[in-house]
Amino acid sequence: MGFPQDAARTDELRFVHLGFGADAVEYTEAWQEQRRVHAARVEDEIPDTCLLLEHPPVYTAGRRTTDSERPLDGTPVVDVDRGGKITWHGPGQLVGYPILKLPRPVDVVAHVRRLEEALIRTCAEFGLETTRVEGRSGVWVLGDPVADRPAVNGLTLDLDPRVGAGSPSKGGEDSEFDPRLNGPEYAPSNAGQRREDRKLAAIGIRVAKGVTMHGFAMNCDPDNTWFDRIVPCGIRDAGVTSLSNELGRDIGVTEVLPVLERHLADVLGAVVPLPRAV
Repeated sequence: MGFPQDAARTDELRFVHLGFGADAVEYTEAWQEQRRVHAARVEDEIPDTCLLLEHPPVYTAGRRTTDSERPLDGTPVVDVDRGGKITWHGPGQLVGYPILKLPRPVDVVAHVRRLEEALIRTCAEFGLETTRVEGRSGVWVLGDPVADRPAVNGLTLDLDPRVGAGSPSKGGEDSEFDPRLNGPEYAPSNAGQRREDRKLAAIGIRVAKGVTMHGFAMNCDPDNTWFDRIVPCGIRDAGVTSLSNELGRDIGVTEVLPVLERHLADVLGAVVPLPRAV
């Protein structure tokens, strides 16, 4: 594939635009490019590089994905070598694959936190407060306390099997609750209407030979009903959202792109890799 001519460059980090909109890049093609860039970065042939793009609609599954989290209708899924579980990529979602040589000793959690920080700063610049959720990677919009959430189907949320002793997060006996079998009211894309926690950006990475692969996916203005066919990131008691959904106006990938690049450069560019120990 190779780098296009419009590759942008900063002093700390190079950004490469692989394709957006009508030029969205098929997942397997981008994955092959990731591997090529990763090999070059391992050998110090290129500087730290972040690939930025959109994908046509595709489901990808990390190594920890279970069969019960995949599409019920048998929709194809691409199994990949990153961490995490199943997610969706597609139009309206800004995907980034930072291929960086990490400081030593390698701290994978610190890398994830840096990606989260850049995404949180980007959301803040658009006027949206986001945060981290303990034990769950990515960037989140917090929901209301359970007692303040609206009723679903005329019933109080006390009867929602995700709440209370049966909550998956508490290891209850309803830990296999599947929102896909309970109607659109429980769908991940409707989490905002239920005032539940909802993920705006997902992160899944792999580190090989001290260099990162895969990365993040930030929902700008996608059709979030694509997430309703799966259990996104294996999380049954929360949902998904986007910048556009939360702010009530259309915020597309091209509007977010320069803002996110600036924050990625600030956060990731401040990290200096050390020589490999002998």
